Amino acid sequence: MKLCVLANLYGNLTLEETLKKLKPMGVEAVEIGAGGFPGKAHCNPEELLSDDKKLNEWLDTFKRYDISLAALSCHGNAVHPDPAVAKSFDTDYRNTVLLAEKIGCDTVVTFSGCPGGSAEDKTPNWVTCPWPDDFLGILDYQWNKVLIPYWKEQAEFAKAHGIKKIAFEMHPGFCVYNPATLLRLRAAVGAAVGAAVGDVIGANFDPSHLIWQGMDPVAAIRELQGAIYHVHAKDTRIDAINTAKNGVLDTKHYSDELNRSWVFRTVGYGNGETYWRDMISTLRLCGYDRVLSIEHEDSVMTIDEGLRKAVDFLKGVCIFDPKPTGMSWA
Repeated sequence: MKLCVLANLYGNLTLEETLKKLKPMGVEAVEIGAGGFPGKAHCNPEELLSDDKKLNEWLDTFKRYDISLAALSCHGNAVHPDPAVAKSFDTDYRNTVLLAEKIGCDTVVTFSGCPGGSAEDKTPNWVTCPWPDDFLGILDYQWNKVLIPYWKEQAEFAKAHGIKKIAFEMHPGFCVYNPATLLRLRAAVGAAVGAAVGDVIGANFDPSHLIWQGMDPVAAIRELQGAIYHVHAKDTRIDAINTAKNGVLDTKHYSDELNRSWVFRTVGYGNGETYWRDMISTLRLCGYDRVLSIEHEDSVMTIDEGLRKAVDFLKGVCIFDPKPTGMSWA
């Protein structure tokens, strides 16, 4: 596996300045924001697609630092019930796919998105329980009228442009938030347009969002075997006292760390080495051997400190050598 960084954490720096910081740390690859929530600080697809000179200069920057481009990231909500918002995210997604095709990048990372609860809604509506029955009606509308038709079309678009992997980050607040919903969408798109197209849809496995929901990342990895296309290295610390009082559904601001039921942490500060060793080993056993992309969202540490500690931690628990082809003892 390679150490990778989601580079928008240094959105205040140029791409060159960012890679210059990352190279001495031993980072081998980057995930670059190309629109949506990650922004376009290091990559504006519309601009790069229209200007070959700028595109070649951009690509040369990676070559100078011998850092590969692992994925383009355009997390967004392209099924937002506000048409203007949805169009903006959809445009970013499509331009990201076109840029990925042009530069030979096979992975685009995004969110499934979340529609409103009906065609009349103006804001997304994330359902967390089946009763009252209104909620089942909402889910039926969201999945069958909006989500599946949209991602059927976008999976076909991606496939037509040579993109092998649309990696959905399983994120609460969006329709795909756990292995069951990821596999449901993958199967539904496959049933609609054929398995070869449906298989374009897979997971960006970010354990931080699964941990606070009560999932075991190792079990989730095994459930998603063959459908994990990208991995974010981000941790979550569960506050036992606050969770005991109020549970894990928590809408307090992320800056209210002491009173929240859980907070995002740099890897190793939510869970220890054994936890991460098991996770990384299971990824390999289930066929994933690409990158671990560090996503820094630790509000307790500065970006520089959190990233440095994440890199050092992962160097100690990651498996870098190729999987052995034989066993001398058996």
